[in-house]
Amino acid sequence: MNQEREKFSSRLGFILISAGCAIGLGNVWRFPYITGLYGGGIFVLIYFIFLLILGLPIMTMEFSVGRASKKSVAKSFDVLEPKRTKWHIFKWFGMAGNYLLMMFYTTISGWMIAYLFYMIKGDFVGATQQDIEGIFNGLTSSASSSVFWMIVVCIIGFAICALGLEKGVEKITKTMMSCLFLILIALVIRSLTLPNAKEGLSFYLLPKLDRIKENGIWTTIYAAMGQAFFTLSIGMGSMAIFGSYVSKERSLLGEGLSITILDTLVAVMSGLIIFPACFSFGVNPGSGPSLVFITLPNIFNSMKFGQLWGIAFYIFMVFASLSTVIGVFENIISFAMDLTGCSRKKSVAINVVAVIILSLPCALGFNLWSDFQPLGTGSTILDLEDFIISNNILPLGSLVYILFCTTRYGWGWKNFIKEANEGKGLKFPDKLKFYATFILPIIVFLVFILGYLDKFGLL
Repeated sequence: MNQEREKFSSRLGFILISAGCAIGLGNVWRFPYITGLYGGGIFVLIYFIFLLILGLPIMTMEFSVGRASKKSVAKSFDVLEPKRTKWHIFKWFGMAGNYLLMMFYTTISGWMIAYLFYMIKGDFVGATQQDIEGIFNGLTSSASSSVFWMIVVCIIGFAICALGLEKGVEKITKTMMSCLFLILIALVIRSLTLPNAKEGLSFYLLPKLDRIKENGIWTTIYAAMGQAFFTLSIGMGSMAIFGSYVSKERSLLGEGLSITILDTLVAVMSGLIIFPACFSFGVNPGSGPSLVFITLPNIFNSMKFGQLWGIAFYIFMVFASLSTVIGVFENIISFAMDLTGCSRKKSVAINVVAVIILSLPCALGFNLWSDFQPLGTGSTILDLEDFIISNNILPLGSLVYILFCTTRYGWGWKNFIKEANEGKGLKFPDKLKFYATFILPIIVFLVFILGYLDKFGLL
């Protein structure tokens, strides 16, 4: 039996939860690094332009499909597609994308919680760089530790979702996101008051044309385009679910813009923490897990009250990763509810077991199964799962949403515009029809092709 669709209690809840789903670890461990690498302030500008012309329209389309159908990706195309069309086939890819993302994100989020625990315990106090590397390697190379912390993430995430949309997901994510911004502001202020912070700031944000010349204009543009595209988690219905819970009081382009700005703010502010701190203590600001798990604990060790700042930073990281986990878990729970009409509690019970089992390969990919290197020497199961989503499901899924919303063979432009523009707020311009129908799909297809070339070293 289908229950009445739950709704967010407030507009702020919708914006913060959608932003929480978009704000993830890539904002912290990838964005600042590639900004420094590809030209500082100029790169940020190019990135923001791509967010507006690429990410925002697709996010608005996803929200519109969700709100019009009042369903997750599991049923939204079934509800809206013209008779005898096959758009609903995409639901299997969309659902697979959400599960795949959680198959590796739960492991990385588990590492974050473990690091917060180690930081509180004082394991990093007085530790050398070798000690810190040993702690990280010990965590990842231990099957029992990786699996334990992954299960902790799954239990926390699903327990919050089990409380319901309003009392669980909305209430707790709103609190987490509010704390995340407060901690972020405190960390930025601390980092900017460190000695030599100016050097880090100029490396990060001053426009550097020589960097663009060095890397090539097209490589720089692709880096900005790729980061803008992937940061919002668009293309697999992880945003459509929040559209399905939102009222028709506000138009969707304005809401999407608020979410895009919040996502960018966190990414830019993360750099304001990382670069001044790295330059103050003469540490190379790298990218990826080593930045968060090896470089930054070293810096906190050198700082006055470093343990306290370290605890604050890892609380921020745990909230950033958990907000994404909760958002995607909510989507996963709604699949079973939409497909079978089962209760939220039953969907949670089934999915907590399913996600833990599905997450095991990634958790074991750094230890017991580390000999399996699917994408070449040094690669892991996490790399393969990330590749399937980032290089395939997200770009191709975005193409499906664009074509569904713009062509007469799908839901169509008129229906999309009517839904997107219902309510107060910023309207999606009707004159963008040509751009959305013909140019936007080409840009997304380029992201898809260039992603493959980049992945296999052909760029």
